[in-house]
Amino acid sequence: MKIISNEENVRIDKYLSDNTDYSREKVQKLISKGLVTVNEKVIKASYKVLVNDVIEVLEDDIDNDTNIVPVKMSLDIVYEDDYLMIINKPSGLVVHPGSGNYDNTLVNGLLYYTNSLSDINGDVRPGIVHRIDKDTSGLICVAKTNKVHEILADDFKNKRVKREYLALLDGVFKQGSATIDAPIGRDKKNREKMAVTPDNSKNAVTHMKVLNRYENNTLVSCILDTGRTHQIRVHMAYIGYPVHNDPVYNKKESTYFGQFLHSYKMNFKHPITKEEMEFVCPLPKEFQDYLDSIAI
Repeated sequence: MKIISNEENVRIDKYLSDNTDYSREKVQKLISKGLVTVNEKVIKASYKVLVNDVIEVLEDDIDNDTNIVPVKMSLDIVYEDDYLMIINKPSGLVVHPGSGNYDNTLVNGLLYYTNSLSDINGDVRPGIVHRIDKDTSGLICVAKTNKVHEILADDFKNKRVKREYLALLDGVFKQGSATIDAPIGRDKKNREKMAVTPDNSKNAVTHMKVLNRYENNTLVSCILDTGRTHQIRVHMAYIGYPVHNDPVYNKKESTYFGQFLHSYKMNFKHPITKEEMEFVCPLPKEFQDYLDSIAI
């Protein structure tokens, strides 16, 4: 169930109990289990809604009391210790259950692999500190304990975790670099999409650097000052150079692989040992093969 809020400054548990068939007690229970999100983020019952907030209640979990089951899958584990894991997520794999998909997500694979995952984000997002889109590949950090989860979440929030993405754009970008500073909010015409808009938006800043130019494409590095939903994809489309093969923000027809966007590098201070950590993840085969095919 998705609801677009039309009220302001009302606790979400009250708002949902007033606007659905669920009691306030039931809503609070769902929130505590991580089954309610606002703008794709897990919230607390004390959260106060804003106009145009996108509230999602995972109905399948409510109606069927769905349990998130472990599923055996091949995980590309870049790094692991007693506190955290770094996973190379393939394009096409959803990070956590939701919207009817409860059996084939990264979380299902993590639950099969280990019993040591933080539970701060509830039953459907164990270990998940941050997320990347289904068709975005590359590095994602997973917390094994609640203490580590809290530290990492704070590091992400306060920009102490540095992430670099590689993106292939349609069109030849002439400048060597650019900074896109444009606020992002829900698209007024399509609530499933994000857009650059001054209305009910949040600031978003993307630093882009050209790595290579091709006849009709440009390979760029992107570093984010902010972490808005679909930020790189929205900003690249906004400046007229959409991410190649993007099924949502590129007007050209796309293939099954989805957008050519890869979480390439991540560095941060280990939450327990305080060691400086840096991870680099090569492009997926489909991405690299396409670059090879268009190289002059």
